[in-house]
Amino acid sequence: MTDRSLQRMIHAGCRQLGLDAEARRALQQQVTGKASLSEMTAAELRLVVDRLAKDGFTAETRGRRKPAPRADLRLIHVLWRKLGEAGALERPDRAGLNTFIRARFEARWGAVPADVDMLRDWHQIDAVLQALIAWGRRAQIDVDWSKTRR
Repeated sequence: MTDRSLQRMIHAGCRQLGLDAEARRALQQQVTGKASLSEMTAAELRLVVDRLAKDGFTAETRGRRKPAPRADLRLIHVLWRKLGEAGALERPDRAGLNTFIRARFEARWGAVPADVDMLRDWHQIDAVLQALIAWGRRAQIDVDWSKTRR
């Protein structure tokens, strides 16, 4: 990450935490001994970001993620979202989906990718789809794709 990106992240973190410019400079002085972002090294900027994270800052990505690279992977996301909307999930986010895949398939597959969109083996993708479709039926979610328009 570039120095400029780290500086932008610090500004975003301060906005998120409600810190004005004076409070930001005081925090920077406390963490690095330097009040100015432009005088800091990349390592010092990271220290400030880490401090903001410790205080509750969470970096948010702009907008939505890019769609999954394959249609069958996008279908996994759709099914997971539908399960979440139906209240069938404790964690309806992407991390919850990845946790589900690890818990359900890691012992069988031996290793699971860090993120669902990294799946490439069609057998594995199909296994995840079938598990989600079965769960959707148990949760009484309409998963009959023949009714949808193409």
